[in-house]
Amino acid sequence: MKKLAGKIAVVTGGGSGIGEAIAATFCREGAQVIIAGRNSERLTRSAEKTGAHPHPSDVSQERDVKLLFGATEAEFGGLDILVNNAGVTGPVARAEDLDAVEWDEVMAINVRSMMLCIKHAVPRMRRRGGGSIINMSSLMGLRGYPMRSAYTATKFAAIGITEAVAQEVGVDNIRVNALCPGAVNGELMQRVIAARAAAEMRPADEIIRVNYTDKAALRRWVEPEEVAEAALFLAGALAISGEHIRVDAGRL
Repeated sequence: MKKLAGKIAVVTGGGSGIGEAIAATFCREGAQVIIAGRNSERLTRSAEKTGAHPHPSDVSQERDVKLLFGATEAEFGGLDILVNNAGVTGPVARAEDLDAVEWDEVMAINVRSMMLCIKHAVPRMRRRGGGSIINMSSLMGLRGYPMRSAYTATKFAAIGITEAVAQEVGVDNIRVNALCPGAVNGELMQRVIAARAAAEMRPADEIIRVNYTDKAALRRWVEPEEVAEAALFLAGALAISGEHIRVDAGRL
């Protein structure tokens, strides 16, 4: 029997990268998966690849979040799993050079969207008798990195939200956990590398080797599908809540 047979899942940021990989894995394991994101073309392509159902949404806006979860319940009958994966990398800059508008944007997309989705998911999971919420943090939610204070702040927030909400909703059989990926191969990481190369005036391949792959015990990137397997584990781990799990190839 498939591990998620009969389950209904919402994956935000499902149009590419980790979100798309999670959608594909959950669909493979029998779930009905709704993917949300701001780019409708990407969502459509991702849905065609994974078998998920696209729902264009800006989950940093409560109106869109209400529509997303209302449509999920109306069409599929409820909600069992929420993966809060929507996120942006934010500015690569020293704190003294940060632009307030960019700061507000990364906070809205990475943190406010998480809280809004939890707010509207919990009552629906309660009616189903429980559920699993998986918040996407990062290694930068465990340790600060230079030039990334905005992103780091949001990922520390994800850990705090996970621990706090897990205590609130455990009585309803709702589990809340976080994933902390390391350097994940894909478009977002390549943008970070390019920005760092420009800011630090260093070759991109040197940054990758010195700052990422050589610092990992396995001496490689993490693949999106490997993060998806960890999400699948948490979706079914009935005795784990308030926890965070590193998926980082043994990054030091």
